[in-house]
Formats: sequence, structure tokens, C-alpha cells
Amino acid sequence: MKIGLQIPDFTTPGGPPRLATDLATVAKTADDAGFEFIAVMDHFFQIGAVGPTEHEMLEAYTTLGYLAACTSRAKLITLVTGTVYRYPGILAKIVTTLDVLSGGRAWLGIGAAWNEEESRGLGIPFPPVAERFERLEETLQICLQMWRGDESPYRGRHYQLDRPLNSPQSLTRPHPPIMIGGSGERKTLRFVARYADACNLFPGPELARKLDVLRAHCDSEGRDYDEIEKTCYFIFDPGLKGEKTNEVIDQLGGLAELGFQAAIGQVKDVWQVTPLEAIGSDVIPAVASL
Repeated sequence: MKIGLQIPDFTTPGGPPRLATDLATVAKTADDAGFEFIAVMDHFFQIGAVGPTEHEMLEAYTTLGYLAACTSRAKLITLVTGTVYRYPGILAKIVTTLDVLSGGRAWLGIGAAWNEEESRGLGIPFPPVAERFERLEETLQICLQMWRGDESPYRGRHYQLDRPLNSPQSLTRPHPPIMIGGSGERKTLRFVARYADACNLFPGPELARKLDVLRAHCDSEGRDYDEIEKTCYFIFDPGLKGEKTNEVIDQLGGLAELGFQAAIGQVKDVWQVTPLEAIGSDVIPAVASL
């Protein structure tokens, strides 16, 4: 079982003047502690589940570029990119750039997007859900084509690229791993089976059934179910001094029994740093063999 840190909240004790320094400290601590992933959300406004809309929110890929310079080993990913926020060819270039400058540590986390409020607020077109999924599929096809080095024109319903050139190419070959986030059974999990290297699901009583649905889609697509890395969103609360680490280990054991290989999510009181250290010293070694 691998562990990943997602940083969803940038309203820090020191405020914006200290945000860069505090963020670097958190990222370096997680990197040194053995976290497999460091992730951020792809939002421009804070989301209601985390805090008020007006709270501080950093742009995802600028932040990951900064974190690439602050770390040396953890994989870097958005959990997950909103497909309508960037043109597909530009997104492929962004992730490739992150991969090259991080020494081959970029992943593409992506989903159909859902936050209409921030899209309307910033003037980003936000089509109906069916069209967003069409655009998601074309984005996946374009990224994969560009990472193959195929410069032939792409002609989709929503995107037309005359020459999808990608130079330099990603260091990660054949391409940065693709993680699709979401648990929709008809489209999202089918796209996982067709295009992705990993999925990310939210915890809940239906997790086992969602994996069964994914397995069925893999059978239909002729895909090896075991090739896909199963990750689950997880809120880590080891306690300020690590007093709850055994509870966290037990919970992660339950996910491993279901077939998940990684848990990625926010760490409570992360800006205090000590919870990260507790996870590194007590949790990561305990779950490494699960």
C-alpha cells in the first residue's frame, strides 16, 4: 500500500506571505518521509467541502512546478485536472513540461470537471455533463497521441489539431501515467478501462462494487484488470503527535483487502508538519507490504 499526500487547503497559519516557505516545508517533509505522491486539487476557488469559496487557492500546475523543485522523489499529480479547464494540446505540453523538469515524476490525473461556480466565475465555458465526457475522451486521445510522437492531424468533434507536436517528449515512457478520478459506472470507469493506468475512487460502502464494475469494463475492453492501479481518496488523521496511527493503519488495511494499492488524500493539521512525520515513521513502513 502506497501513501500519497493531497494538499487541498492553502489557508495557512502564516498567510500568503509565508505560503511558499510553508508549502515547501510540507512538500519536503512528505518527500523525505516516503510519501509516494504529492497532489493538489485542480480548482481556482476553494470548494465547499474544504472551506469558504473565498479562501486561498493556488493554480494547480504552477504549484506542481514549484513542488518539483522542492522535492526529489515523490510523484506529482493533480487530483484531478478538470478536462475543460485547458485545451488538450496545451495540457499535454503542461504535463510533459512537468515530467521533464521533475526528472520523470509527473502523472496526469484527470476527470470530467464539476465545479460550475468557479468556471462561470472566471469565464471558462462549462458545457453539459455529456459534452464534458466527450471532451474528456478526446483529451485522453490527444494526450496519448502526442506522447506517442504522432504528429498527424487530430480531428475530433470538439478539438481539431493540425500538428500535435510534442517536443521535448516526456521522460516517462511510454508516457506519464494517467489516473482518471471518479466513480461513474457508465462512462468514468469505462474510460479507466480503455485509457488509464490508474483510477481514484472516493471511500464508501460501494467501493467493492465499483471495483467489480471496473473489472467488467476491463473484460469488455480486453484490458487486464490487474494492470490498473487502484487508488482511493483518504483523509489521514494520525493525531498531532501520532497518537492515532494505529487507527490509520487499520483503515488502510481494509482498503488493501479490497484490492487498493494506494491511498491519497489530505493530512489533518498538515501545516504543523508533525502528522506527516508520524505517517512517515509509523504508517508507511507498517502498510508497505499490504
